[in-house]
Amino acid sequence: MSRERIFVVEDEEDIQELISYNLAKNSFSVKIFGNGEDFLEYLATDTCDLAVLDLMLPGMDGLEICKKLKRSADTENIPVIMLTAKGEETDIITGLELGADDYIVKPFSPKVLVARIKAVMRRKEQITEIKKENITVHDIQIVPGRYEVTVKGEKVTLTASEFKALHLLAGRPGWVFTRYQIVEGVHGDNYPVTDRSVDVMMVSLRKKLKDAGSYIQTVRGIGYRFMDKKEQ
Repeated sequence: MSRERIFVVEDEEDIQELISYNLAKNSFSVKIFGNGEDFLEYLATDTCDLAVLDLMLPGMDGLEICKKLKRSADTENIPVIMLTAKGEETDIITGLELGADDYIVKPFSPKVLVARIKAVMRRKEQITEIKKENITVHDIQIVPGRYEVTVKGEKVTLTASEFKALHLLAGRPGWVFTRYQIVEGVHGDNYPVTDRSVDVMMVSLRKKLKDAGSYIQTVRGIGYRFMDKKEQ
């Protein structure tokens, strides 16, 4: 049975060694990169099951690397965990908006990092195995297998987080989801995200859906719902 492959982009040698030791001890195959350019060049010829990105790197920073991953059809489904000393709310929101699956602030516990990686990997498997059925509601079609959304036949480009949120809401029209349930559905349990970041994501999602964005309704003091067909 092949081991899951983790690519780590981190320029500090002591942290490289700490991560490598703990991931190898937990039966992961690990490859370390000191900068984003080398990582992306290598990724063009090989792949991984998950990427751990430092934000503050020489040359290209972690946010730019994540952006490039999520914009490419070949790499957009690689889960990303950001590992960084930048722990301000705006930094976390920016990372999540770009499609990161988790965000860990330095100094960190190696055991927590391993647990987060395993959790993200489990969610990836669940999405692959469970979320395969197409959804058609109103004039929106969602194709999970291709991470594709169309409105009246026109393709809409969403981040991974926006896609998961839309899939969650549209999968149960009329059902009210709290902000916590949306975070849990998109990123998993015990995820450090504020109500504000969920609202920011919904604003972006509505904007990209244009007129169809009105189907996503705010339930004051609770969260969001997707308009039921009977309400049209």
